[in-house]
Amino acid sequence: MRTLPIAAALTSAVAAVVLGATFAGPASADPDTPNPLDPSGLPNVNGLTPVSPLEYSTMADTAYGFTIPGGISCLIKRADASYGCSGALPGAPNGANLVSGSNAPGFASTDRPIYGFGGEPFKPLPPGSRLSYREVSCGLDGGGTLTCVNNRWQNGFVVGPGGSYTT
Repeated sequence: MRTLPIAAALTSAVAAVVLGATFAGPASADPDTPNPLDPSGLPNVNGLTPVSPLEYSTMADTAYGFTIPGGISCLIKRADASYGCSGALPGAPNGANLVSGSNAPGFASTDRPIYGFGGEPFKPLPPGSRLSYREVSCGLDGGGTLTCVNNRWQNGFVVGPGGSYTT
């Protein structure tokens, strides 16, 4: 986990799709028992119920935006599949209020809303569901923890009542 300056965090969010590998889930000793972690070490969101990204279209159809408990706003940009969340991130390092995921997920602090600007309200992502676009999936479990993972880079972040971290 590292803290990035705001410019570096936003730059990493924009650089999401450069190189990649295909995603394959980890093997499990019992084929009927799903592995709770994907290869990145993040919780596996693929078992959550998918929602239609179109229901979350925002900013003149250039992004998909949603909120999670705690007043946190999240966004996945359509142009480059960059993604992140802003708001009061529980347990974020140095009081960071922004997490950006891409090829180098990281935390930053800003005095303005980065995700959710423009006054357009975002729709809440229901517990037990995930929103996916291209290689990025963000899923909210029943306990209010959001996991966003880039399956191409096999990294991402977690934001929830128990804390926030990147991989």
